Amino acid sequence: MHCITRIALPALLMLLPLKATALSGDERAFAAQMASKHAFEQTWVEQQLESAEHKEQIIAAITRPAEAMPWYKYREIFMTEQRIAGGVEFLEKHRELLEKAEAKYGVAPEIVTAIIGVETRYGEVTGSHRVIDALKTLGFGYPKRSEFFRKQLEEFLLMMREEKMDPQQPLGSYAGAIGMPQFIPSSFRAFAVDFDGDGKRNLWDNPADVIGSVANYFADHDWRQGEPVAFKLGIRLDGIEPGERRGQKPNLTIADLESLKATLLLPDTDERVALLEFEQPAGKDYWLGMHNFYVNTRYNHSNLYAMAVYQLSQAIKQRLTDK
Repeated sequence: MHCITRIALPALLMLLPLKATALSGDERAFAAQMASKHAFEQTWVEQQLESAEHKEQIIAAITRPAEAMPWYKYREIFMTEQRIAGGVEFLEKHRELLEKAEAKYGVAPEIVTAIIGVETRYGEVTGSHRVIDALKTLGFGYPKRSEFFRKQLEEFLLMMREEKMDPQQPLGSYAGAIGMPQFIPSSFRAFAVDFDGDGKRNLWDNPADVIGSVANYFADHDWRQGEPVAFKLGIRLDGIEPGERRGQKPNLTIADLESLKATLLLPDTDERVALLEFEQPAGKDYWLGMHNFYVNTRYNHSNLYAMAVYQLSQAIKQRLTDK
């Protein structure tokens, strides 16, 4: 957990950099843009960037994401006794908040719990990098995605101003994700909520705000209460080309799948579905992703991630049922 100091903007403007580094032309241009676009003091933005550090370990980390693993290895990270038992404990401890969030946003408690479990083991591991270091490093030292991370740096500084926080203090992931649910700054500004009414949106160590914010995120991305997420299939590969198997957004009807001449154990549904594959040590598992599976991928654009959240949520739910 991280205790984040909130201080008034006049005090922020008086902060001196702990470790100044020369700014590049791109960084000075960014500071000028923040001044003209959002009425920041340009010298203050430059000071924040000068006090931030470029870290090569952040570049190294982003080039080897866990989502590059095959499914059977990726699954082992999340479908552990520790995460399942931790999810049961979290859900039971915060049941009242989770049920309140479900009543307001329509998102099942086990889904909200599983997101927090996959992201940070229920708040145990929220990141050790200063957010401003991560976003400066990736925004100005990682050309492949520099535009995205400069946008997140912009959102982060706006967030710090809105929340009256010191930009040098918040810690997060190597990609600048924040708090127990690992919201990137743009998601924080758009979806974080003050769920307990204390006047703050605290995603670091306030379970009420964390739970409400995750549920709000899913509701805003059109989570459908009570609808299924995915179905596992019995399937042979006859007639299915690789391109026809890939996808996230539901775009196939059951009739489409039947026309591929595959042997499928199909649910009775008129909904469009996505045909998904997950690598195993020998062969592959095949699933139908429903609308709510696609919503899972809006939190992290990876089928592996979405399936890990779904399977963890079901394991938590089953464990509670069996108690």
